[in-house]
Amino acid sequence: MKEYIFKLTDKVRDYECDLQGVVNNSNYQRYMEHTRHEFLESLGENFGKMHEKGVDGFVSRVEIQYKTSLKSGDSYISCLNVYKKGVKLVFEQDIYRTSDNALATKGIVESVIVENGKLTRGEYFDEMLKRIEHT
Repeated sequence: MKEYIFKLTDKVRDYECDLQGVVNNSNYQRYMEHTRHEFLESLGENFGKMHEKGVDGFVSRVEIQYKTSLKSGDSYISCLNVYKKGVKLVFEQDIYRTSDNALATKGIVESVIVENGKLTRGEYFDEMLKRIEHT
């Protein structure tokens, strides 16, 4: 497993699986979203409070590669790295099954900031990324 700046461990729940007995593809995106939210919380960010200030983060693009299926009861670790590219904040996200470190998914999620209804140049991300360097 490569190095990551943030990791979150969780467990697959029965209702997240489809008829084939594996995690439905849409749930991997939910796992990744939950990991991003927890990562932002660890930096003192909160989407509700941001919105109250007129600042909204939006996902602008998602790419997911499915590698190994997770099944009900599997524990997994959802990992991320982040960097800024132009106006976007790019999250590299991988999910591994913990029992054997098998890579379940690889994802790239790009997000942007809209402030008071207008797309920004990502200045909010610049300030947030400074906090990563100090953690």
